[in-house]
Amino acid sequence: MGETLVIALGGHAITLPGEIGTIPQQFAHTAETLRRLAPLFRADNRIVVTHGNGPQIGNILIRVEEGERRVPRLPLDTCVSDSQGGMGYMIQRLACELFRREAIPRTVVTVITQVLVDEEDLRSEPSKPIGAAYTGEEAARMRAERPHWLLREVAPGHFRRMVSSPKPLRILEEAAIARLAEAGVVVIACGGGGIAVAWEGDRLVGVEGVIDKDLASSLLARDLHAHKLIIVTSVERVALCFGRPNQRWLDRITAAEAREYLARGEFPAGSMGPKIEAAVAFVEAGGGECIITSTEHVARAVEGGTGTHIVAS
Repeated sequence: MGETLVIALGGHAITLPGEIGTIPQQFAHTAETLRRLAPLFRADNRIVVTHGNGPQIGNILIRVEEGERRVPRLPLDTCVSDSQGGMGYMIQRLACELFRREAIPRTVVTVITQVLVDEEDLRSEPSKPIGAAYTGEEAARMRAERPHWLLREVAPGHFRRMVSSPKPLRILEEAAIARLAEAGVVVIACGGGGIAVAWEGDRLVGVEGVIDKDLASSLLARDLHAHKLIIVTSVERVALCFGRPNQRWLDRITAAEAREYLARGEFPAGSMGPKIEAAVAFVEAGGGECIITSTEHVARAVEGGTGTHIVAS
């Protein structure tokens, strides 16, 4: 068997900006994404697919808030597990259809994935917005009803709940994922960055935190000794001075150069920053290369034809 690839699908692979994000829309975009990945499925590679869940977890939380007068409220870790199951089913079903249609001799499975985090990390300043956006009046009411929530103004007149974004320490299902991938099964794992859990003595508990999907994917890629970490996002390549007159596309850079650009503030924390951080961590731990590119160009990028390639030297 060939290389081990961890493919991290971003939000644009499933829901486009400005869309409502209906189930038919999500199925249509995911089917197109998988069609673009077909050349990688046909090759003799071990493949693990991870994915984000930002819009989906937001919708789940809105349903929880609207329905809690009638049904028990769900904690955040359960909401993340629900998104993993539902989105895993979607990707799995569409992959089965693709494999049958294209006569690709593969099977696919979703692994509900728990990711261990440090509870000390959860005490840091909450930085991840989740759930609905509230007006000032609604935010005041939510603060009174849920005093444990931190609501922050993310845009003029728009408030959102903020939660911690702890660093992933260990993927509890890593051994199972590795065995499935070694057997040639396409594995869907670490949905939404994984379900954040922590040990309290000998008891494993879910925690109120959202793990960055790219950092979790990087950790999984390191655990699997993957040859390539492929981060699928909305742009074909990474750029310096993005959106400015002196913008410069990056084709191939070293991990040391990427770390220097990060320190200079070239990659904001709310967009490309976590992707570059994930890439650097993977490559510096011995990974072959990290490729950052868009859905449309992912297969060609793996062949070296496009994308930003982050390498050791």
